Amino acid sequence: MSSYPKGIAFLSSAPIRLEASDRAELTNVLLFGETFDLLEQLPKWVKIRLHHDRYEGWIDRLMIKAVSDDYIEMLKNAPKIVVSDPVGMLQGPAPADYPLITQGALLPLFDGGTLRLEDKQYTFEGGTAAGVKDRTALVDYAFSYLNAPYLWGGRTPFGIDCSGFIQMVYRLSGYSIPRDASQQAKKGETLSFLEECLPGDLAFFDNAEGAITHVGIILDDFHIIHASGKVRVDALDHSGIYNAELNRHTHKLRMLKRIIS
Repeated sequence: MSSYPKGIAFLSSAPIRLEASDRAELTNVLLFGETFDLLEQLPKWVKIRLHHDRYEGWIDRLMIKAVSDDYIEMLKNAPKIVVSDPVGMLQGPAPADYPLITQGALLPLFDGGTLRLEDKQYTFEGGTAAGVKDRTALVDYAFSYLNAPYLWGGRTPFGIDCSGFIQMVYRLSGYSIPRDASQQAKKGETLSFLEECLPGDLAFFDNAEGAITHVGIILDDFHIIHASGKVRVDALDHSGIYNAELNRHTHKLRMLKRIIS
């Protein structure tokens, strides 16, 4: 086990920044129930490394809660329960403990009715997901984010980026994958042709320099659902994504990947 002190998110979502400043670039958001190591601590800021994907960044120390190694070990051995509705509600022991949490958040030590953030117990109202799902369920989860606005670094229905969208849909379906598109592109089996693809497979797109910059989930009939301006459905061909509203291709296809066997 890591010797670093541990923490857990107790807010619906909290901004993770590139540097220790409120003005720094938003690179990710920390969702309720996610755990992490505390790598470095300043008076206002803490550098964290998320346990589920090893992503690092800076967060305001008032937005997190320190927890024990024993509690983290309990979470490792417990089933992973994920919020599946766009919004769920927690009710805690104090009158002010009524936080709303978003789709993709984790419910630590959830028993079907209550969960526990170490020394505090909450009841939860809302839909949940657990275990590995099939492709049909994965596509259904993808459509549950339809029209969510694009937000660089976002991972919630109120703001999400392309790779955050993929990570959350796969989490809801029982799969843990990396945060960024360039990291996700290294996973799974490479496919050669669009005709081989099944709903739920991934398509990756690159820029003029050849760097992977975009990702989406392949649908039936040569379509793709992806976050670009908003979570939307567009046509997909061997050149890339074709946006009918703009009457042009917007993303150049680089590779096709299968993560679900």
